[in-house]
Amino acid sequence: MGARHFTELVVWQLADDLREFVHDLLRDGSAAKDWKFADQLRDASDGVCRNIAEGFGRYSHPDFARFLTIAKSSLDETEDGLRARRVKGHWGDDVVEQGIRKVNRTGKAMSNLMRYLRRSKAPKPFMDAETSARS
Repeated sequence: MGARHFTELVVWQLADDLREFVHDLLRDGSAAKDWKFADQLRDASDGVCRNIAEGFGRYSHPDFARFLTIAKSSLDETEDGLRARRVKGHWGDDVVEQGIRKVNRTGKAMSNLMRYLRRSKAPKPFMDAETSARS
């Protein structure tokens, strides 16, 4: 049986872990005071999770894959923001490398899910107890 909620997807869990990592980085220090940069990086990491969740709710594998493509763009933007520390001077190499590893794990899981979605058909949407009771 497949996932019944987007939070059950490994790719969403990895993206959520990355999002928490990014938000933690931006809580204090020089990056927190760089408001535009911090807002863009938070929004990019949030966008990965949001698009995975929205795609999951579409019940169409091609549509879900399309939202994963958008999520991948947000993932790339998140990586770019982490790498921008070289010009902004916000974090050390070790912190950035930890973030890049999270980006790479999320990206690999996303690619695997996209490959699956392109090769299979979506199951019929499940109905919750309330919906099935009315039928």
